[in-house]
Amino acid sequence: MTARLTLTPLPGMPAVAPGDDLAALHLAAAERAGVRFRDGALVVCQKVFSKAEGRLVDLSTVEPSWEALALAREFAAFGKDARQIEVVLRETKRIVRKGHGVLICETHHGFVCANAGVDLSNAPADDVAVLLPVDPDASARRLRRELLARGAEPPLAVVMTDTFGRPWREGLVDVSIGSAGIAPVEDLRGSADLRGRELVVTTQATTDALAAAAGLLMQKDSGIPAVWVEGLAIRGDGGLPDLLRDASTDLFR
Repeated sequence: MTARLTLTPLPGMPAVAPGDDLAALHLAAAERAGVRFRDGALVVCQKVFSKAEGRLVDLSTVEPSWEALALAREFAAFGKDARQIEVVLRETKRIVRKGHGVLICETHHGFVCANAGVDLSNAPADDVAVLLPVDPDASARRLRRELLARGAEPPLAVVMTDTFGRPWREGLVDVSIGSAGIAPVEDLRGSADLRGRELVVTTQATTDALAAAAGLLMQKDSGIPAVWVEGLAIRGDGGLPDLLRDASTDLFR
Protein backbone atom coordinates (compact mmCIF):
# COMPACT_ATOMS: atom_id res chain seq x y z
CA MET A 1 0.00 0.00 0.00
CA THR A 2 1.29 3.46 -0.88
CA ALA A 3 0.78 6.47 1.37
CA ARG A 4 -2.19 7.72 -0.64
CA LEU A 5 -5.21 6.30 -2.42
CA THR A 6 -6.66 8.31 -5.30
CA LEU A 7 -10.30 7.83 -6.26
CA THR A 8 -11.43 9.32 -9.56
CA PRO A 9 -15.12 9.26 -10.49
CA LEU A 10 -15.98 8.45 -14.10
CA PRO A 11 -18.91 10.75 -14.93
CA GLY A 12 -20.77 11.16 -18.19
CA MET A 13 -21.59 7.52 -18.86
CA PRO A 14 -24.88 7.14 -20.73
CA ALA A 15 -27.77 5.10 -19.43
CA VAL A 16 -26.88 1.46 -19.98
CA ALA A 17 -29.21 -0.76 -22.02
CA PRO A 18 -29.23 -4.52 -22.64
CA GLY A 19 -26.40 -5.58 -24.93
CA ASP A 20 -24.28 -2.45 -24.41
CA ASP A 21 -20.50 -2.76 -24.68
CA LEU A 22 -19.38 -2.07 -21.10
CA ALA A 23 -15.69 -2.07 -21.94
CA ALA A 24 -16.17 0.63 -24.58
CA LEU A 25 -18.34 2.72 -22.24
CA HIS A 26 -15.80 2.59 -19.41
CA LEU A 27 -12.80 3.27 -21.64
CA ALA A 28 -14.57 6.34 -23.07
CA ALA A 29 -15.43 7.52 -19.55
CA ALA A 30 -11.83 7.02 -18.44
CA GLU A 31 -10.56 9.08 -21.36
CA ARG A 32 -12.92 11.92 -20.45
CA ALA A 33 -11.72 11.75 -16.84
CA GLY A 34 -8.06 11.77 -17.90
CA VAL A 35 -7.19 8.36 -16.42
CA ARG A 36 -5.73 5.21 -17.88
CA PHE A 37 -6.70 1.76 -16.69
CA ARG A 38 -3.44 0.36 -15.36
CA ASP A 39 -2.17 -0.51 -11.89
CA GLY A 40 -5.48 0.12 -10.18
CA ALA A 41 -9.04 -1.01 -9.56
CA LEU A 42 -12.17 -0.18 -11.53
CA VAL A 43 -15.12 -0.18 -9.11
CA VAL A 44 -18.50 -0.42 -10.86
CA CYS A 45 -22.01 -0.46 -9.43
CA GLN A 46 -24.07 -3.58 -9.98
CA LYS A 47 -26.85 -1.93 -11.98
CA VAL A 48 -24.46 -1.24 -14.86
CA PHE A 49 -23.84 -4.96 -15.26
CA SER A 50 -27.46 -5.94 -14.63
CA LYS A 51 -28.83 -3.57 -17.26
CA ALA A 52 -26.25 -4.59 -19.87
CA GLU A 53 -27.03 -8.26 -19.20
CA GLY A 54 -30.78 -7.73 -19.44
CA ARG A 55 -31.48 -8.58 -15.81
CA LEU A 56 -34.69 -6.58 -15.92
CA VAL A 57 -38.26 -7.64 -15.19
CA ASP A 58 -41.34 -5.74 -16.34
CA LEU A 59 -43.72 -6.09 -13.40
CA SER A 60 -46.73 -5.97 -15.75
CA THR A 61 -45.71 -9.45 -16.92
CA VAL A 62 -45.52 -10.93 -13.39
CA GLU A 63 -48.30 -13.06 -11.92
CA PRO A 64 -47.96 -13.07 -8.11
CA SER A 65 -48.05 -16.42 -6.35
CA TRP A 66 -50.23 -17.06 -3.30
CA GLU A 67 -47.17 -16.53 -1.10
CA ALA A 68 -46.43 -13.15 -2.68
CA LEU A 69 -50.07 -12.10 -2.28
CA ALA A 70 -50.03 -13.15 1.38
CA LEU A 71 -46.86 -11.16 2.05
CA ALA A 72 -48.31 -8.14 0.24
CA ARG A 73 -51.33 -8.28 2.57
CA GLU A 74 -49.01 -8.62 5.57
CA PHE A 75 -47.05 -5.57 4.38
CA ALA A 76 -50.13 -3.60 3.31
CA ALA A 77 -49.22 -0.67 5.55
CA PHE A 78 -45.98 -0.28 3.60
CA GLY A 79 -47.63 -0.30 0.16
CA LYS A 80 -45.67 -3.30 -1.12
CA ASP A 81 -46.49 -4.51 -4.63
CA ALA A 82 -47.25 -8.24 -4.77
CA ARG A 83 -45.61 -8.42 -8.19
CA GLN A 84 -42.33 -7.06 -6.84
CA ILE A 85 -42.54 -9.47 -3.91
CA GLU A 86 -42.99 -12.32 -6.38
CA VAL A 87 -39.80 -11.32 -8.19
CA VAL A 88 -38.00 -11.19 -4.84
CA LEU A 89 -39.20 -14.71 -4.01
CA ARG A 90 -37.93 -16.00 -7.35
CA GLU A 91 -34.47 -14.64 -6.53
CA THR A 92 -34.51 -16.06 -2.99
CA LYS A 93 -33.04 -19.30 -1.67
CA ARG A 94 -34.54 -18.75 1.79
CA ILE A 95 -36.18 -15.95 3.75
CA VAL A 96 -33.98 -15.20 6.75
CA ARG A 97 -36.26 -12.65 8.42
CA LYS A 98 -39.23 -10.47 7.55
CA GLY A 99 -40.69 -7.34 9.07
CA HIS A 100 -41.23 -3.60 8.63
CA GLY A 101 -42.08 -4.17 4.98
CA VAL A 102 -38.72 -5.80 4.26
CA LEU A 103 -37.72 -9.35 3.41
CA ILE A 104 -34.18 -10.29 4.45
CA CYS A 105 -33.27 -13.00 1.98
CA GLU A 106 -30.46 -15.35 1.20
CA THR A 107 -30.03 -15.21 -2.55
CA HIS A 108 -28.99 -18.05 -4.81
CA HIS A 109 -25.51 -16.49 -4.84
CA GLY A 110 -25.27 -16.75 -1.04
CA PHE A 111 -25.79 -13.08 -0.17
CA VAL A 112 -27.97 -12.16 2.78
CA CYS A 113 -29.59 -8.83 1.94
CA ALA A 114 -32.84 -6.92 1.74
CA ASN A 115 -35.32 -8.07 -0.91
CA ALA A 116 -32.79 -10.40 -2.57
CA GLY A 117 -31.16 -7.37 -4.20
CA VAL A 118 -34.26 -6.66 -6.33
CA ASP A 119 -34.47 -2.90 -6.77
CA LEU A 120 -36.68 -0.37 -8.54
CA SER A 121 -34.42 2.66 -8.07
CA ASN A 122 -32.64 3.94 -11.16
CA ALA A 123 -34.49 1.37 -13.27
CA PRO A 124 -34.89 2.15 -16.98
CA ALA A 125 -38.67 2.61 -16.66
CA ASP A 126 -41.52 2.67 -14.18
CA ASP A 127 -42.60 -0.77 -12.96
CA VAL A 128 -39.31 -2.36 -14.00
CA ALA A 129 -37.29 -4.26 -11.42
CA VAL A 130 -33.52 -4.65 -11.68
CA LEU A 131 -32.11 -8.01 -10.54
CA LEU A 132 -28.60 -8.93 -9.51
CA PRO A 133 -26.40 -10.52 -12.19
CA VAL A 134 -26.63 -14.30 -12.35
CA ASP A 135 -22.88 -14.69 -11.78
CA PRO A 136 -21.25 -11.43 -10.58
CA ASP A 137 -17.72 -12.85 -10.65
CA ALA A 138 -18.14 -13.97 -14.25
CA SER A 139 -19.44 -10.51 -15.16
CA ALA A 140 -16.41 -8.86 -13.53
CA ARG A 141 -14.01 -11.27 -15.23
CA ARG A 142 -15.58 -10.59 -18.61
CA LEU A 143 -15.26 -6.81 -18.26
CA ARG A 144 -11.65 -7.12 -17.06
CA ARG A 145 -10.78 -9.41 -19.97
CA GLU A 146 -12.32 -7.04 -22.52
CA LEU A 147 -10.59 -3.99 -21.00
CA LEU A 148 -7.20 -5.73 -21.16
CA ALA A 149 -7.85 -6.73 -24.76
CA ARG A 150 -8.44 -3.06 -25.65
CA GLY A 151 -5.40 -1.44 -24.11
CA ALA A 152 -5.79 -1.53 -20.33
CA GLU A 153 -2.71 -2.86 -18.54
CA PRO A 154 -2.26 -5.17 -15.58
CA PRO A 155 -2.33 -5.19 -12.67
CA LEU A 156 -5.99 -4.39 -13.14
CA ALA A 157 -8.85 -5.25 -10.78
CA VAL A 158 -12.56 -5.00 -11.45
CA VAL A 159 -14.91 -4.85 -8.46
CA MET A 160 -18.71 -4.97 -8.71
CA THR A 161 -20.60 -3.28 -5.87
CA ASP A 162 -24.06 -3.12 -4.43
CA THR A 163 -25.53 -1.22 -1.48
CA PHE A 164 -26.35 -3.36 1.55
CA GLY A 165 -27.71 -2.66 4.99
CA ARG A 166 -25.89 -4.11 8.01
CA PRO A 167 -27.12 -5.93 11.10
CA TRP A 168 -26.84 -3.92 14.31
CA ARG A 169 -25.87 -0.70 12.49
CA GLU A 170 -27.80 2.08 10.79
CA GLY A 171 -26.97 3.25 7.30
CA LEU A 172 -26.16 1.61 4.00
CA VAL A 173 -22.68 0.77 2.72
CA ASP A 174 -21.47 -0.40 -0.67
CA VAL A 175 -19.95 -3.87 -0.59
CA SER A 176 -18.27 -6.07 -3.15
CA ILE A 177 -20.53 -8.69 -4.76
CA GLY A 178 -18.11 -9.79 -7.49
CA SER A 179 -14.51 -9.23 -8.50
CA ALA A 180 -11.69 -10.17 -10.85
CA GLY A 181 -7.95 -9.63 -10.79
CA ILE A 182 -7.66 -9.08 -7.03
CA ALA A 183 -7.85 -11.17 -3.87
CA PRO A 184 -11.08 -10.11 -2.09
CA VAL A 185 -9.62 -10.98 1.31
CA GLU A 186 -6.05 -10.31 2.46
CA ASP A 187 -4.92 -12.75 5.12
CA LEU A 188 -2.77 -10.94 7.70
CA ARG A 189 -2.47 -13.87 10.08
CA GLY A 190 1.12 -14.56 10.98
CA SER A 191 2.18 -10.94 10.52
CA ALA A 192 2.78 -8.60 13.46
CA ASP A 193 1.07 -5.50 14.81
CA LEU A 194 2.96 -2.32 15.74
CA ARG A 195 4.07 -3.86 19.04
CA GLY A 196 5.31 -7.02 17.39
CA ARG A 197 2.41 -9.16 18.56
CA GLU A 198 1.47 -11.86 16.08
CA LEU A 199 -1.93 -11.49 14.42
CA VAL A 200 -3.88 -14.71 14.67
CA VAL A 201 -7.37 -13.87 13.34
CA THR A 202 -7.04 -10.72 11.22
CA THR A 203 -8.19 -10.90 7.61
CA GLN A 204 -9.01 -7.74 5.67
CA ALA A 205 -11.94 -7.59 3.26
CA THR A 206 -10.05 -5.61 0.62
CA THR A 207 -12.72 -5.48 -2.08
CA ASP A 208 -15.41 -4.52 0.46
CA ALA A 209 -13.19 -1.66 1.60
CA LEU A 210 -12.75 -0.56 -2.03
CA ALA A 211 -16.50 -0.73 -2.59
CA ALA A 212 -17.25 1.34 0.52
CA ALA A 213 -14.74 4.02 -0.44
CA ALA A 214 -15.98 4.26 -4.02
CA GLY A 215 -19.57 4.30 -2.79
CA LEU A 216 -18.98 7.74 -1.30
CA LEU A 217 -18.71 8.99 -4.89
CA MET A 218 -21.46 6.81 -6.38
CA GLN A 219 -24.57 8.11 -4.62
CA LYS A 220 -27.84 7.13 -6.31
CA ASP A 221 -28.45 10.67 -7.58
CA SER A 222 -24.87 11.34 -8.68
CA GLY A 223 -25.00 9.78 -12.14
CA ILE A 224 -21.59 8.24 -11.42
CA PRO A 225 -21.67 4.44 -11.80
CA ALA A 226 -17.91 3.80 -11.72
CA VAL A 227 -14.81 4.96 -9.85
CA TRP A 228 -11.14 4.39 -10.67
CA VAL A 229 -8.90 3.71 -7.66
CA GLU A 230 -5.10 4.04 -7.70
CA GLY A 231 -2.51 3.55 -4.98
CA LEU A 232 -3.64 0.11 -3.85
CA ALA A 233 -1.32 -2.87 -4.16
CA ILE A 234 -3.24 -5.21 -6.47
CA ARG A 235 -2.48 -8.77 -5.41
CA GLY A 236 -3.92 -12.20 -6.04
CA ASP A 237 -7.26 -13.12 -7.57
CA GLY A 238 -10.59 -14.42 -6.38
CA GLY A 239 -14.27 -13.71 -6.10
CA LEU A 240 -17.45 -13.96 -4.13
CA PRO A 241 -16.80 -17.35 -2.44
CA ASP A 242 -13.83 -15.80 -0.62
CA LEU A 243 -16.17 -13.32 1.12
CA LEU A 244 -19.02 -15.62 2.13
CA ARG A 245 -18.60 -17.08 5.60
CA ASP A 246 -19.24 -20.80 5.81
CA ALA A 247 -22.26 -21.74 7.91
CA SER A 248 -20.08 -24.00 10.07
CA THR A 249 -18.13 -20.98 11.34
CA ASP A 250 -20.99 -18.47 11.38
CA LEU A 251 -22.11 -17.80 14.96
CA PHE A 252 -25.26 -16.00 13.85
CA ARG A 253 -26.98 -18.80 11.92
